[in-house]
Amino acid sequence: MSTRREPTARQMRLAVELRRLREASGLKAREAAALLGVSHVQISQIEAGLTGVSEQRLRRLASHYACTDDEFVDALIAMATDRTRGWWEEYRGQLPTSFLDLSELEHHARFQRHVAILYVPGLLQTKDYARAVFSDRIPELTEEEMDLRVHHRMARQELTVPYEAVIHEAALRIRVSDRAVSRAQLDRILELSEADHITVRVIPFDLDGFSRAANTMTYVGGTVPKLDTVTRDTPLGTVFIDSEAQLSACRTLFRRVETMSLDPERSRDFIHKLAKEL
Repeated sequence: MSTRREPTARQMRLAVELRRLREASGLKAREAAALLGVSHVQISQIEAGLTGVSEQRLRRLASHYACTDDEFVDALIAMATDRTRGWWEEYRGQLPTSFLDLSELEHHARFQRHVAILYVPGLLQTKDYARAVFSDRIPELTEEEMDLRVHHRMARQELTVPYEAVIHEAALRIRVSDRAVSRAQLDRILELSEADHITVRVIPFDLDGFSRAANTMTYVGGTVPKLDTVTRDTPLGTVFIDSEAQLSACRTLFRRVETMSLDPERSRDFIHKLAKEL
């Protein structure tokens, strides 16, 4: 199998999970290679996401690693054998790789949860709102780059899995553009929140005891809980988090923020009131 030049985040996640299984078993890379009948270089390449792995070899590795979680192994096999060429591939070479990785992650998600503090979540944004957000990039984007990013963001909005967004009042009030864009954005959130699979909650400014204002995050449910992923936006790009300790902390964080927010009905009333003020 040929060596990859640039593994996707999904391919890297498979590689990381295989390395974790090997390390948990106490086997060295050379020992795993011997059991599989390959060179230790090939094991290293598999665990670096540079080389794929067949279903047969993956099952043999799982057996050698004493992994008895059949559902997890099946999920890894699905990742290893997936040959889907998603809609996001048309942007390869035109957008940063993280944009494509995020699209692929969302494509395979069982659910999504979002905590937003300063901006409306991308999956709920209007075109004009998205354009205003991207216009703030440094260095500035060309018109062509801007159009690509907005078009890609709109394409991501085909939500079919359960989606819950907890949005701070700050994100709803900050005008990334003008009043008309802000009003249209609030109306869009109200429209989307009527869908059965979309839930929107608001954290108002006057909430007592809210000390998590910096914890913007997106929690994406994998095919099994062990394959859940959290993404965070940083000045250097999107960071993908997948360690169990960090995932557990993010689950706890989301539950706390969700509990403190307004319920969906009161949230819609709140957003409707903000829209009327505009």
